[in-house]
Amino acid sequence: MTQTSKLPGFFDRHAIAFIAAAAGILMITMGIRQSMGLFMAPIITSTHVGYAAMSFAMAVGQLMWGVAQPTFGVIADRFGAWRALLAGALMMAAGAALTPFATNELTLIVTIGMLTAAGAGAGSFGVLIGVVSQHVPANRRSFASGLVNAGGSLGQSVFAPLYDFLIRSITWMGAMGAMAFAALATIPLSRLLSRKMPGATSAAAHTAGHAVPAAASALSLREQLAIAARDKSYWCLHAGFFTCGFHIAFLVTHLPGEVKLCSLPSAVASTSLSIIGAANVAGSLWAGWAGGVYRMKYLLFWNYLSRAAIIAVYLAAPKTALTFYLFAAALGFTWLATVPPTAGLIGKLFGVRYLATLFGLTTLTHQIGAFFGASLGGIALVKFGDYSWMWYADMALATLAAFVNLPIREAKLKAALAPA
Repeated sequence: MTQTSKLPGFFDRHAIAFIAAAAGILMITMGIRQSMGLFMAPIITSTHVGYAAMSFAMAVGQLMWGVAQPTFGVIADRFGAWRALLAGALMMAAGAALTPFATNELTLIVTIGMLTAAGAGAGSFGVLIGVVSQHVPANRRSFASGLVNAGGSLGQSVFAPLYDFLIRSITWMGAMGAMAFAALATIPLSRLLSRKMPGATSAAAHTAGHAVPAAASALSLREQLAIAARDKSYWCLHAGFFTCGFHIAFLVTHLPGEVKLCSLPSAVASTSLSIIGAANVAGSLWAGWAGGVYRMKYLLFWNYLSRAAIIAVYLAAPKTALTFYLFAAALGFTWLATVPPTAGLIGKLFGVRYLATLFGLTTLTHQIGAFFGASLGGIALVKFGDYSWMWYADMALATLAAFVNLPIREAKLKAALAPA
């Protein structure tokens, strides 16, 4: 009997320490990343760059955050999470510290679009969920992913109003300085993830409800990538995640602009972003739990379909502060709730040995969608004066994403065996 089979259904104290450290890192990196839209207006006023140019810099940041995920995922899979996370923390801090010295579109692309975004990507889902998944029982990976994900949601809830307050109190430049210090706070948490844990699970040969070949753990990274590239289910996950990125980046970048178009105060935007984060704590925990009870592809189907319905209701509603808050709460519940089932399905299909890389690649696709969501939002506003066509495109893509997840190969759940 192996030690892994004796692990209880719930987490032991070592696993809890890993999950808490990962959630803390994601709270900071996602809090920083999801609050960047609040800086658009003051940076435009200070530097006099155009709205479309600033949107493009933000869009490059979305893309770089995605490129960083598989890149740092490979580093983590080969050399350990500590090196990947340390490099990311230093890049994120440098980008935030240098942004106040940026005076044009090119320098903003380098600081916000490249350094800060890539650093945040290193300390995001791919590396964190990958390392945590290797240290928890197979039947609890989805819930563990939900707990880590909830940390990111909490970060948005906390950091959005904090940065809004700092921007108004000590200017956006001072708020960027505070962001640099927050980035450095991930370093001691990252160190905790480098510790060896007693009884840690490795790349398990089986996952709950879906068998992975026993030889999977012996595959090289290149062999595993070749297998994934031929798997239609893996590409269905990519397609759904593309839409998720388009949706989230459009909202997090242009929600302040939408609020301004409705002649509402800027505090409505920061409060809405905070509500999204708070609601997504519940959504992430629910998605993590539900992944162990229901088939994950159906969770993704209903998540994406509900987004289309929520946007339709928003467009028909009067544009008041209350409407924005209710809209934020409804969308927030679905916001990052796609992450636990997506990561869980990849683990079911291929095991967890290279989960940081494989999930990182889906996140890259997510951020390609995010690039278009952020950049096209700016173009739409300049060309048409509002975001109407973006809302329609978002609804259409969300509906398509819902149905593209249905063909995914996923075995029916089986009752978990009692631990020996």
